[in-house]
Amino acid sequence: MSRDAAIAAARQTLEDGSLLETLARRVAFPTSSQDPESAPHLLAYLEREIAPDLERMGFACAIHPNPSGQGGPFLIGRRIEDPSLPTLLTYGHGDTVRGMEGQWLEGLSPWVLAQHGERLYGRGIVDNKGQFTSNLVALDAVRRVRGRLGFNVVVLLEMSEEVGSPGIDEFCRAHREELAADVLIASDGPRLVPEVPTLSLGTRGAISFDLRVRYREGGHHSGNWGGVLANPGVRLAHALASIIDRDGKVLVRELVPEGISDSIRRALAKCRVDGGPTGPKIDPWWGEPGLSAAEKVFSWNTFEVLAFSTGNPLAPVNAVPPEAFARCQIRYTVDRPVESFVPAIRRHLAAQGFNDVVVEEVKEGADWAATRMDPEGPWPTLVAASVERSLGKAPMIVPNAGGSLPNDSFAITLGLPTVYIPHSYSGCSQHAPNEHALLPLVRESLELAAGLFWDLGEQSWPGRQGAQPAFLPAAAG
Repeated sequence: MSRDAAIAAARQTLEDGSLLETLARRVAFPTSSQDPESAPHLLAYLEREIAPDLERMGFACAIHPNPSGQGGPFLIGRRIEDPSLPTLLTYGHGDTVRGMEGQWLEGLSPWVLAQHGERLYGRGIVDNKGQFTSNLVALDAVRRVRGRLGFNVVVLLEMSEEVGSPGIDEFCRAHREELAADVLIASDGPRLVPEVPTLSLGTRGAISFDLRVRYREGGHHSGNWGGVLANPGVRLAHALASIIDRDGKVLVRELVPEGISDSIRRALAKCRVDGGPTGPKIDPWWGEPGLSAAEKVFSWNTFEVLAFSTGNPLAPVNAVPPEAFARCQIRYTVDRPVESFVPAIRRHLAAQGFNDVVVEEVKEGADWAATRMDPEGPWPTLVAASVERSLGKAPMIVPNAGGSLPNDSFAITLGLPTVYIPHSYSGCSQHAPNEHALLPLVRESLELAAGLFWDLGEQSWPGRQGAQPAFLPAAAG
């Protein structure tokens, strides 16, 4: 009975093919929550695949309808070895984006797991069925080798993340007692670079809104009326230019943080943003001056124009258009309250003489708030030391991921420290045809997760008496 034996047992599931058999079954469920016809598959995935596997591991499972009346069901699995022990909450989602059949490489189907070299293809293989499965397999390996975990585990699996997780916060509030835990550790999203593990301690939030200029009904001949009728496209372009400059600096300073703390700067100094050979090349001149690429993505707020239209872009005509529209988005950290953004933009536009630009809040899609933890806090320190012990390389630690997840339901509603350990990489084609996992990263996911779960059963946890991790040098804190 040893840590190395638990890691070897987890790795063996990949080597003997049993993990691939499990992944093949799970990929085969067409659980696209974006497809209105998928509801039976969302429920079947929980009833026929996940619940039986958890019950075999000693979990008591319950499947609940979505309290919002929209989206798929939730599953809560609970393995309580001793009420006096600390409790881990882990999370995943079993739904996927649309399969996009017919757009994959020749011979590939989104709902059939396929291996080509060191790539495993299939919809959900990284987002999020594969990552969630690796963690469960590693947890089971520890249970089998040790005979117990040494802590309690609660599993929360949702089936609507890809449509904005409707109902999740209401569900967490209603099931607060069943979901009570000391920490959330889960896996989603990509590593910063493929070869180095990453810890993400929260997420940026996102708010979308429309800027609109509308002057009149219908277009008017540009020869007869050009020069005397105000052009809404020109007005809106200048309004946008007053918010963000030509090099990407946000000019409305109420929309960005006042600064970056020293602990976050120290953590991000060790992080790289690199999409690899298939990713886009970074434009170093774009964005907030004086910040590194990692600081721009993980510790700053960005203003994006997602769409802009005036007239008929697909069939332009010789007419002054009647209106112009821009869908905008702010990705934000915890440093500014989200409710302050739209009023700040309205005040700015009025002060700049753009009273004709209307700001309309967009309520559709996910409404996930920003969350963050101190990268030098006790949980990141503990998890990072365990990962380095298992893989022989220190992880990059980001205080919050650049993208968004329903992490506010865990960090704010449930009041938990949250640590995400992504098992994928940015070139994995999630949300696109040819979604794939890299076998070396799958192997590492099993090793680091098994090592971490073993370590959690061997020591006191932060927030509990005697919380110093046994495997850390005293100086590490």
